[in-house]
Amino acid sequence: MTADTSRRADVRRWIPGLDAVLTYKPAWLPRDIIAGVVLTALLVPQGMAYAELAGLPAITGLYTTIFCLLGYAVFGPSRVLVLGPDSSLGPMIAAVIIPIVGSGGDPARAVALASMLALLVGLMTVLAGIGRFGFIADLLSRPTQIGYMNGLALTILVGQLPKLFGFSVDGDGLIAEAAGFVRGLVDGETVPAAVTIGAAGIVVMLALQRWLPKVPAVLVAVVASIAAAVVFDVSSRGVDLVGELPRGFPPFTIPWLSWSDLPLLIVGAAGITLVSVTDTISTASSFAARAHQEVRGNQEMIGIGSANLAVSFFQGFPVSTSGSRTAVAMRSGAKTQLTGVVGAALILLMLLLVPGLLRNMPQPTLAAVVIVASLSLADLSGVKRLWRQRRVEFILCMAAFLGVALLGVLPGIGVAVALSVLNVFRRAWWPYQAELGRAEGVAGYHDLRSYPDAERLPGLVLFRFDAPLIFANARSFREEVSRLSRTDPRPRWIVVAAEPITDIDTTAADMLEDLDEDLNAEGISLVFAELKDPVREKIDRYKLTRTIDPAHFFPTIEDAVATYRAQTGAGWATDDPPSRRSP
Repeated sequence: MTADTSRRADVRRWIPGLDAVLTYKPAWLPRDIIAGVVLTALLVPQGMAYAELAGLPAITGLYTTIFCLLGYAVFGPSRVLVLGPDSSLGPMIAAVIIPIVGSGGDPARAVALASMLALLVGLMTVLAGIGRFGFIADLLSRPTQIGYMNGLALTILVGQLPKLFGFSVDGDGLIAEAAGFVRGLVDGETVPAAVTIGAAGIVVMLALQRWLPKVPAVLVAVVASIAAAVVFDVSSRGVDLVGELPRGFPPFTIPWLSWSDLPLLIVGAAGITLVSVTDTISTASSFAARAHQEVRGNQEMIGIGSANLAVSFFQGFPVSTSGSRTAVAMRSGAKTQLTGVVGAALILLMLLLVPGLLRNMPQPTLAAVVIVASLSLADLSGVKRLWRQRRVEFILCMAAFLGVALLGVLPGIGVAVALSVLNVFRRAWWPYQAELGRAEGVAGYHDLRSYPDAERLPGLVLFRFDAPLIFANARSFREEVSRLSRTDPRPRWIVVAAEPITDIDTTAADMLEDLDEDLNAEGISLVFAELKDPVREKIDRYKLTRTIDPAHFFPTIEDAVATYRAQTGAGWATDDPPSRRSP
């Protein structure tokens, strides 16, 4: 490969949109255009609704949608993934913005804050992608992710109920908002026409999604609500309407605020980045599997980071991947990111030519769109499965749920990450440990808990430790080996079945040296079997063979047992080798 060819390949790898243009097939064009038109019908109302969910003017949702689609089309590796304003990010954005500007504060300042937030998210995500930090998506385990999303769904639902009922409340957090909603109901602030339109929209969307999934449910609900608003003049009945949107192209703006705003923005951007990257890689993996394509996790991060950078300069806010919109695009025949470009172009044409197209859309309809989206975030069946399968992970799930519901969205993401990390640490701290024996009718050596009648050789203990041997569990390892050394009759060899031990750190190495000296003083040998080569190299580097006999390292448990028998003359109750037949 020549230098020029290599450079071109690198450019196409870092700018997937260029590769998409060079490899585009004309036969795809009709499908991409049709899918783009269908997708636009979903992008417009959702973009407006999620903007208001984030505490921003509805128009910013359309600006955001336009530029994130264009940014991802250039730098995103997936051919069909659709980005945009997201229901899971909306409350997080609001949690950052509202404490700074206050409830009902200056909209222009709120937009500036949101744009700066998008800029920070974009920088963090692009740098993480370039640095190949795609593993940060693993910081949210599945149980904590389920709990977090369920808490988020409840938070969104409660926050949108007042809007659905035609009034507003002042409250910070789930409990305060729920109390405010109840007070509004008791005080008679409900607007019947608003409830009727909002509830009808929810019923229409849920019914169509359930029984006619190919029909654009959101579009049907929006068109029906606009028609009802005009025919029944609902504005005179106390129902707020969206009103005419600003005409034209959003101005290029470099977001900047005072230094005092940055700490909260950075914290919020870190949480949004984590959720966005986790959602994007998860969604990309799901759709790539269907299309038999490879997921490029680090390039996905660069793609979504580029999309956030693009929206930050045009009055936008942070975005993420949307599984529902991606599914709509695929069902409509989308082949490439041209689908998103078509959607962006159509939204831009609407703003330039017919900004009043949606002026009669009722605000309760936007609330209905958000509520239906929040229901899709909830995973009650996942919670039930965790309860049945593993109670510890169910507890983690519920703790993450309560973290979001009681502490708030941003602290909730911190709780979810902390729980995921602590769960990993817990497993390393207290790993599974087992004594092994030879079970009748089963090849090899097995856990005595599963095979209590398994046979053991006199004076030989086979011990398995199912974790890397590190500072966190070194004491646990030593205590268990010391306990085994005191069993009656006293063992002569303690063989560690070391295949699960993938690492030994310096703290554990010091422990092994002290332990071996103590065992040697009692006439007991510490022996290792099935130790992986990289771990054995660390043992040599730590100079542990000063105390542990180099001859006491065996490639298999069988070799260790055979050597022990040869040296001691110990024998099994039956000298026949274990049968390979099933028990």
